[in-house]
Amino acid sequence: MLPNTRTIAFSLLLGLPAATAMGLPALAADSQQREAVISVSGEGQASVAPDMAVLNLSVVKQAKTAREALDENNKAMSDVLAALKKAGIAERDLQTSGFSVQPQFSFPQSNDGQQQPPQLVGYQVSNSLSVRVRDLSKLGAILDEAVTLGVNQGGDIQFTNDKPQAVMEEARKNAVADAIKKAKTLAAAADVKIGRVIEISETSPRPQPVPVLRTAMMKEAADSAVPIQGGETSYNVTVNVTFSIAQ
Repeated sequence: MLPNTRTIAFSLLLGLPAATAMGLPALAADSQQREAVISVSGEGQASVAPDMAVLNLSVVKQAKTAREALDENNKAMSDVLAALKKAGIAERDLQTSGFSVQPQFSFPQSNDGQQQPPQLVGYQVSNSLSVRVRDLSKLGAILDEAVTLGVNQGGDIQFTNDKPQAVMEEARKNAVADAIKKAKTLAAAADVKIGRVIEISETSPRPQPVPVLRTAMMKEAADSAVPIQGGETSYNVTVNVTFSIAQ
């Protein structure tokens, strides 16, 4: 048995140089130095005056029965909708954003301080409406009229732009310029030069507007009781850019 064992071992040893030789090109390829790069992120911002506002208005009514609360809410919201349409708000700019019917309970305390079972005392109906106002000169008057007719919750305002593509393009250009500036600073510090752009990507495909208030007051309708400050809307874009290092 021993001679056979030696023959097998010898054969294996003879096969090792060939296998090692076959693996040399792969090892050589792995050992090649990867292309040196600089990766940076750039931030860009562009601002523009808003041309549209999105309002969040709610009518909340309470009554002893759900039917009574719903009827009161329906009347108030119908009046609000009629007033908004009369003010020039199009159907496409009015959208119900929420509706709920909630029971209301009281939690009485007994004379000995023990809490009693909750008692149903009524119902609350809430109806929320999202409104896009494209004529900002009417915004104050619309808010004032809506509150008069029954809106008693909400009032959140987001200033934005109907077509922000142009200002977003400017923000993207500013972001790329910022990335190039950062890359050149890093390259100069390392005593090298940046080469071609290898990869570029945008981290946020649909940048959201960030409201920036300023001191100038918007022009309001003469009969408006709600002062409105529009300011500017800023769009932020972040890009990631990878540059090669020039040899």
